[in-house]
Amino acid sequence: MRCPALLKRIFSLLKSLCHLAFKLLALLILGSLTVTAAGLWDDIQPSDIGVVLGSQVLVRGHPSPRLQARLDKAAELYRQGMFPRVLVSGGIERNGISEAQVMANYLVSQGVPREAILLDEHGNTTQATALNTAQIMRDGKLESAMIVTEYFHIPRARLAFDKAGIPVIRNAHADYVSWRGVFYSTPRELAAIPVYWLREFPEDRAE
Repeated sequence: MRCPALLKRIFSLLKSLCHLAFKLLALLILGSLTVTAAGLWDDIQPSDIGVVLGSQVLVRGHPSPRLQARLDKAAELYRQGMFPRVLVSGGIERNGISEAQVMANYLVSQGVPREAILLDEHGNTTQATALNTAQIMRDGKLESAMIVTEYFHIPRARLAFDKAGIPVIRNAHADYVSWRGVFYSTPRELAAIPVYWLREFPEDRAE
């Protein structure tokens, strides 16, 4: 007589777990769609500076496809007169290659004058890029920045720039979509965005 009762309890537990899993999946899908919609909603207006956030550089020192797409968008907007200068921000990779140097070289190859490009070689995180951009903008008395990155990255980047004290923030997404972006990067942002929202930015750098 105990066996049917035990099976019934196990079945009830499995049913509850399935309902929970379904609800979590629904929240994940809804959240991912929200991040995607926010990232695809461009705010393209003339700005004081365009800021390209770094990404992977290939072994031979060439930008990865996703980074190239970000740079292509920045070069396109520069040619349209959306901003007079471009800040490329990235860290130093393990092999010693500077993401920012690679990004600058690529922009020059696309017709952006070297003198219009500013380098941030310490932007190894989104927060670091935001803080470094804010400092550069204060030094140059600049008011508006246009973020250029992939769609899923834009909501968190905007949040970081806002917390860094940048007065006017605009954005444009790179024309690049990948399976990794859809099934890994976008869901990952659902965890990263609350972390950035709760994180305290250094008071001596963010006004």
